[in-house]
Amino acid sequence: MQITRRTAVGGLFMAGFSRSAWASPRPMTYLFPAPSFLPAFIPFHVARKRGYFEANNLAVTVQTAQGGVDVAKQVGAGNADFGNALGDTPIIVRPNGIPVRAVALLGQHPIFQIAARKAVNVKSIADLRGKKIGVTSYQEAGYYALLAVLNANGLKRSDVDIRAVGPAGMTQLMIAKALDATMTVLEWADQIEVAGVPLDYFQIEKFFPAMPQAILASDTTIKERPELVAAFVKTQLQAVRDCIDDPARAAQDFVAIVPQYTGREEMVQRVLRRYVSDVYRTDPPSALGKFDAERFKVVQSFYLANKIIRASSPIDSLYTNQFVG
Repeated sequence: MQITRRTAVGGLFMAGFSRSAWASPRPMTYLFPAPSFLPAFIPFHVARKRGYFEANNLAVTVQTAQGGVDVAKQVGAGNADFGNALGDTPIIVRPNGIPVRAVALLGQHPIFQIAARKAVNVKSIADLRGKKIGVTSYQEAGYYALLAVLNANGLKRSDVDIRAVGPAGMTQLMIAKALDATMTVLEWADQIEVAGVPLDYFQIEKFFPAMPQAILASDTTIKERPELVAAFVKTQLQAVRDCIDDPARAAQDFVAIVPQYTGREEMVQRVLRRYVSDVYRTDPPSALGKFDAERFKVVQSFYLANKIIRASSPIDSLYTNQFVG
C-alpha cells in the first residue's frame, strides 16, 4: 500500500482513537430487574447499537433478575458486576447487609407517575380517596413512593384501595376499568391510552423525591475495579445524552437491535420522547448522572419512619459521584 500524508495521519489518528479497542475486552455482567428488551431500558440498547461497549473494551453479558431488590442482592453477592434498579434501592438493602451503592443516576426525575382514568374525575391527589389504585407489588419502590405521596396529601394507606396486580395487571385492569389509577411507568401509560382509555397524570416529584433508574455496583467492585465502573458508566450516560439529543434516531437504533419492536417504531419513539421530557432531562445538563445527598436523606427518613427499613445507613454509603462527570 502506498503511504501518503493522508493515510499516515489517518493511521496515527486511528491508533490513538482505537488503542483501547485493540486491548482485550473486559467481560462484565449487567443485571436487569425485568426483561432487558423493555422500552424503559432503551439507553442500554442505544449503547449497544452505537458500539460504546466495544469502544470502552467491554464485553457485556445481560441477565434478568426478579425486580430491583433481587438485582441488588445479586450484585452485592458478586453474581453480577452491575445492576439496573431504582436509585433508592441501596436505602432498602444496605440495612440487610447487602454492600451495594448507586454509581450513576439515569436521568433526574422519578420513573413513576400516578395515572388516573379521566372518567373517574381525579383532579388532585386528595381525590384518590376511596379509589382503587394499582401497584405491581407491596415490596417495590413504586408502592413506597405512592404511600409517601398519599401521606404528603393527608391520606393514609387505609383511605385508598391499593391493589398489587403485577406488571400485566397494571395495563389490563386499567383498560378493563377495574382500577381507577396506577403508579405507572410511561410505556404502561402509553398502552392504556392507545387502548382508548384517556388518562390524567400527576407528577409525584413535588411531593416525594423518588428516583429514576440507576446503575448499582458492589463496594468490592468500586474499590477493586474502578476503571471498569468508570467505563460502563461512561457508556450509559452517553447513551442517555443521545436519547435526549435525538430521540427519533435513538428509537430507530433501539428497534434495529431489539427485533420485538419491528413495526412498532411510532410507539417506541412516542414513549422515548416522554422518557426524555419526564425522566431523563437534567438541569443543568452537566448534572446528568449525579446524586444529591439531600434527596437520599428525605427518602431514607420516610422509609425509616414508615418501617419500610429497620435502620438507616450513612448517606455516603448509598451512592458515589466519583464516576460521573
